Amino acid sequence: MNTLFQKVVVIGYGKVTGEVLQYVYDNKKQYGYDLIFIEHEVHPFGTTEKICAENGIDFRRITDKKELAVLLDQLTEKTLIISASNNFLFPASLVDKPYITIINFHNALLPDYPGRNAPTWVIYTGEKWTGITWHYVTAGVDEGNIIIQKQCEIGADIKAYELTETLMDLAGEAFRESFADIMAERAKVREQGFDPERRMYRSYEVPADGHFELTDRPEDIYRLLRSVDYGKNDIFPPLRTVIDGRKAEILRYRKITADKRKEDDGFVYLPLGEESLLKMKYHFTEDKL
Repeated sequence: MNTLFQKVVVIGYGKVTGEVLQYVYDNKKQYGYDLIFIEHEVHPFGTTEKICAENGIDFRRITDKKELAVLLDQLTEKTLIISASNNFLFPASLVDKPYITIINFHNALLPDYPGRNAPTWVIYTGEKWTGITWHYVTAGVDEGNIIIQKQCEIGADIKAYELTETLMDLAGEAFRESFADIMAERAKVREQGFDPERRMYRSYEVPADGHFELTDRPEDIYRLLRSVDYGKNDIFPPLRTVIDGRKAEILRYRKITADKRKEDDGFVYLPLGEESLLKMKYHFTEDKL
């Protein structure tokens, strides 16, 4: 196989990172590069440490940003850095080095929805389609030229964690398809052509500021609930509302058929169309307002 890269560094966490890491390792002998994996953010359900242990991959856990920046700055060989589900922002001094190439996976169709938690925002804003992007990294966040994109439909009842799973699968598929061209430095790229004033979504932002009123459209409430639902991963705090004049948090929710309604304490029901209900379990966080 043809490549000038002497070293490949994979940085990230989670499912797509595991798939990327395994694929890069499986191709290591063909290309002849050295491989390092860096875990910058510890993931409770990650598989990367196990993959490294089973295959003898150089594993580094570096959670300190300054320490990671120092390590990357010490790279002297022609190196490909693969950023997969990684939230570390690469310093411009590293990006500008001529012998360093960085590619990044983003879980949206750039130039739309740059920044964090893109699955949340595409659900919340009511998009019908989304997808993934692999792109080259520049000094600006999510601004580099696009290598490959794949898209998928956003189902009417899909939750953020379900959409994330689909996007992870697409990311792994797209990476495998483009890997040879990336290694040979012949990937056909295209510029994003984004508006310089485009919105950048931040990690601290929560749709609707994490609050809704029971008088809001039930369809909007249901979409908001799905947009922040990452299952066991507590990315967002519980949504808040006011019930019977008291502040409350939503603990869980379900879309049910009308015949399954039960008048239990701690639940509230809202109509979703003609035959369905939005069932929400809540608990009060303080006394009467």
